[in-house]
Amino acid sequence: MTERVRVAVIGAGIGKAHIAAYAELADLFDVRYVCDLNLPRAEDAAQQAPGSRAVPDINQVFADPLVDLVDICLPPQLHAPMTLAALKAGKHVVCEKPLAGSITEVRRIADLSERSGRQVFPVFQYRYGAGYRAAHELKVRGLLGRPYVVALETHWQRGPDYYAERWRGTWKGELGGVLVSHACHIHNLTTHLVGDVVEVAAFLDTRVNPIETEDCAVLSMRTAQGALITSSVTLGAAGNSSRLRMCFEHVTVTSGAEAYQIGAGPWKFEATDPSRQPEIDAATQEAPDVLPRFPGLFADVHARLIGKPDLYLPSLQESYHSIELVTAIYASARQSQIVRLPLSADHPLAAGWLPV
Repeated sequence: MTERVRVAVIGAGIGKAHIAAYAELADLFDVRYVCDLNLPRAEDAAQQAPGSRAVPDINQVFADPLVDLVDICLPPQLHAPMTLAALKAGKHVVCEKPLAGSITEVRRIADLSERSGRQVFPVFQYRYGAGYRAAHELKVRGLLGRPYVVALETHWQRGPDYYAERWRGTWKGELGGVLVSHACHIHNLTTHLVGDVVEVAAFLDTRVNPIETEDCAVLSMRTAQGALITSSVTLGAAGNSSRLRMCFEHVTVTSGAEAYQIGAGPWKFEATDPSRQPEIDAATQEAPDVLPRFPGLFADVHARLIGKPDLYLPSLQESYHSIELVTAIYASARQSQIVRLPLSADHPLAAGWLPV
């Protein structure tokens, strides 16, 4: 593969933010296509990447042998089928969350990825920021110690304007509610630091908006490393904020509250033993630099594709656990019981959590 990866962005909604990131990394990526059924919207987004072509037909993209990477920014119901189609066309794939609507579909994607020799990169961009980078550095150096408890808040505000898109707030179009479209990022940050979830108890409700899917949730979880997690989620807050507070054996970590930049700063790292604070401070200051959010993620994608080391690139296995966790949460809420993970391949919701 050439040093400059040739990419096509499919979907000009959130895709505009992806295009802006690729344009910022113009020495690494060449945006060849912006594809959207709404051609004027594609043309508008393509202006961010000089030289790119706006097209309405995804088959034109798949047929171009010069396209190395397809970036899927479509409504959630299309993520899995379009990822599979891109792999079959011989393309590497970046896919927005959720990657799929079931653990069965993720297994299918992973199998085709392996057979085709093409890679799939799920989008978990929040880990690309100075605050998270410092927390991860403490983990790598073994300075955090055992995780005790974690408190998560995803308190956002979403009303009629947000749901003007017809697919939002529907099981068929969005594949779920606040768990799928909002809380998945902070849950991924957490499991990346304190291990995969092995038990979950969930309460879900629709209290804020007249929609099909949940817009409020409270979760209790335990991870493989023994961390006990509470996650509070709503779309009925005043404004948007996300925050995590994590108590480890040696350090208590508190993030900032900026909803779209939770991985950035300022994060606070307090040593349990005050005499170790200088050691903790020095380690966080020595953490490697990383570009924020989408530019950071895509820089790591580029590194992986050309065989260079990458820092924090989300794995397909992480995306599988993210979808598995969503599945377990819906199962817990509907059955009013604790659900244990990993889930079996024949779990009742393995093929999807959408209500019958």
